[in-house]
Amino acid sequence: MFTSVKAFEGQQYSTLKRQCLQSGLLFEDPRFPATDDTLFHQGNRIGRVVWKRPRELCEDPHLFVDGISAHDLHQGQLGNCWFVAACSSLASRESLWQKVIPDWKEQEWDTEKPDSYAGIFHFRFWRFGEWVDVVIDDRLPTVDNQLVYCHSNDSNEFWSALVEKAYAKVYGCYEALDGGNTADALVDFTGGVSEPVDLLEGQMATDEVARNQLFERVLKVHNRDGLISCSIRATTVEDMEARLDCGLVKGHAYAVTDVRKVRLGHGLLAFFKSEKLHMIRMRNPWGEKEWSGPWSDSSEEWNKVSKSEREKLGVTVQDDGEFWMTFDDFCQYFTDLILCRLINTSYLSIHKTWEEEVMRGSWVHRQDPLRNRSGGCINHKATFLQNPQYVFDVKKVEDEVLICLQQKEKRATPKEGKGENLAIGFDIHRVELNRKYRMHSAQQKVAGSIYINSRCVFLRKELKEGRYVIIPTTFDPGQQGDFLLRVFTDVPSDCKELTLDEPPQTCWTGMCGYPQLVTQVHVLNAEGLQGQDSNGDPYVIITCEGERVRSPVHKDTRCPNFDIKGLFYRKKPKEGIHIEIYNKNMIVDTFLGQVILFSDPNERQEQHTLHLRDKGSRQDNDLPGTLTVRLVTSTTLTNI
Repeated sequence: MFTSVKAFEGQQYSTLKRQCLQSGLLFEDPRFPATDDTLFHQGNRIGRVVWKRPRELCEDPHLFVDGISAHDLHQGQLGNCWFVAACSSLASRESLWQKVIPDWKEQEWDTEKPDSYAGIFHFRFWRFGEWVDVVIDDRLPTVDNQLVYCHSNDSNEFWSALVEKAYAKVYGCYEALDGGNTADALVDFTGGVSEPVDLLEGQMATDEVARNQLFERVLKVHNRDGLISCSIRATTVEDMEARLDCGLVKGHAYAVTDVRKVRLGHGLLAFFKSEKLHMIRMRNPWGEKEWSGPWSDSSEEWNKVSKSEREKLGVTVQDDGEFWMTFDDFCQYFTDLILCRLINTSYLSIHKTWEEEVMRGSWVHRQDPLRNRSGGCINHKATFLQNPQYVFDVKKVEDEVLICLQQKEKRATPKEGKGENLAIGFDIHRVELNRKYRMHSAQQKVAGSIYINSRCVFLRKELKEGRYVIIPTTFDPGQQGDFLLRVFTDVPSDCKELTLDEPPQTCWTGMCGYPQLVTQVHVLNAEGLQGQDSNGDPYVIITCEGERVRSPVHKDTRCPNFDIKGLFYRKKPKEGIHIEIYNKNMIVDTFLGQVILFSDPNERQEQHTLHLRDKGSRQDNDLPGTLTVRLVTSTTLTNI
């Protein structure tokens, strides 16, 4: 994961620390100075701030006191519960926080080697497809000798305050963290993919089957070291941070710190009894104000669980902000869930391995329609297909595909008036099996994301074998920005950008000819095929001027719905297009019949239902079975 780490703003931690140790001076970061500009967009809002180093706040500072945990974090005078909740989740994953806090033992204050302290620290975040190493000094903002922002339970523990400062540096100032999306922070800490789940839309409170399926997904993400957050949606300004009678807070991000199936009963009965509760544990970043309903810290429900089980779950009766709920109650009260899954791409893992394709692109507005790459969403039919286009293949009969579109962060430049994200999204179209030039007319749309002005949009979709084109767009045409497209499939998808509008002219064009006609061949279905078996395994091959397109095999049918397309740029329009049908056999495939089509260049669309014919005899003989084919033909090569 860290084969390549980029120094943020060109600041190399090791070089800067060595210079400080040689000079005997503590590091003062010129890129993030101890001034009000580092704190605020538009002037001081909290009074006189004094910047102090940890040794000015306590005698024995440490990064960690008794290890690292979710209880180390308390939100300060900043509306960044989204960030603190993400940090709480991070703290529960040693393998993850050690990547965000690299060389933590070397960075720790060493009482035996006081001369190794240089007032400099560094942290790592995943930003727009790459890990960046962020250097900071350890001067922290205080009022009345107390830390203004994120702090720990222990007055001499500083990891949370220092991570927050490094994150604020990436965003430009502390105030830029006021209000945000937990999903963004989870991705920044892991390089994973965040999937939002709308519990209301999914009717999780009332649909028991859907709720149980969701719990298994949440449990799997948790068990595979993913990070999870949740919240109760606030629909009005008055609702923001309003406390419900049950103790939960609206418009507030919670960290999910554990997910379990809890065994009920005591002693041997607990082992033989099959009843288990689906349970989820959360933490309020405020470090207080917990759930007060069933299974809260001191509720009588815990008497149903053995003492050893309670100890294993870490049940404590104190107002520390952390509490358990049943998943049923969770779905009753919470409205939004964020699953940040770590996409496993290691072939050495025992878990599912994904194939990842990463594409970088830009929405660029130009006047020339063939060069414009900012066409807006599908509502803008005249310009939609002018957006960037990316083709990929699904090579299994059916495959689960994960797609994440991320725009380049704009919150990091609020002082330039560019703090708002664009509303972005994408559509997926099923295209011809041999599509290699840009789409110029709409094809079959099979899926699409929501459009939202968040940094990332995500879609999980089961797709059938075939070729697809992803069209990432802004909601409105003419908007410009950079984006990162990530595609995850079970087998390599060969994802790449479609850049050419039509076959290029070469030095051989004059001698070999240039396409005069483009024809889309759509084989819809076949009926009554007569094979060796009552139900065969047919497939179809389309051949035109030496280029072949082969469909997937359709199992156990005499009436396959092929629904495949091929696209052919034709230099010899008078030559026929051959469509052959075979039955898949273990040794030699059986020929079932063919048709030869001659398209009419003057006919834009035409559909044929044809009898299959033999190809072995001198005179074609009709065979049992028919084939339905649709042709779309154009003499303008950029019309399909």
